[in-house]
Amino acid sequence: MCGMMLLGGWLLGQRGVSRGKNIPFESGINSYGDANVRWVIKFYLLGVFFVIFDVESLYLYTWIINIKNIGWFGFFEISLFIFTIFLALFYLLKENVFNWDSCNDDII
Repeated sequence: MCGMMLLGGWLLGQRGVSRGKNIPFESGINSYGDANVRWVIKFYLLGVFFVIFDVESLYLYTWIINIKNIGWFGFFEISLFIFTIFLALFYLLKENVFNWDSCNDDII
C-alpha cells in the first residue's frame, strides 16, 4: 500500500526544477549564518532524563490498571521498581546533574 502511494505520487506529481525549489523554506525568511550551533550537553541530558522517567510512568500506569490481577507479588515488584526509580533520581541529584549554574564548561 505504501509503495503504491509513493509510486502514485511520483507518477502523478509535477516535475519542475527551479532555483527557488532547491532552497529550504523557513516560513518565508531567508536563512543566514551558520547552522552549527554549539549546545550545552546538559540540555540533552535533561531531555534524556525526561524521556526515561516519562516511560517509567507508563509502566506505573499499566500496573495501576492491573492491580487486582497481580496481587501482593505485583505490589512488591512495583515497590522495588519505584524504589529503583527514586535511587536513580537521588543519584542524579547527588551528581548535580540538574544544576545549570556551571553549564558553560560542558559545550559540545
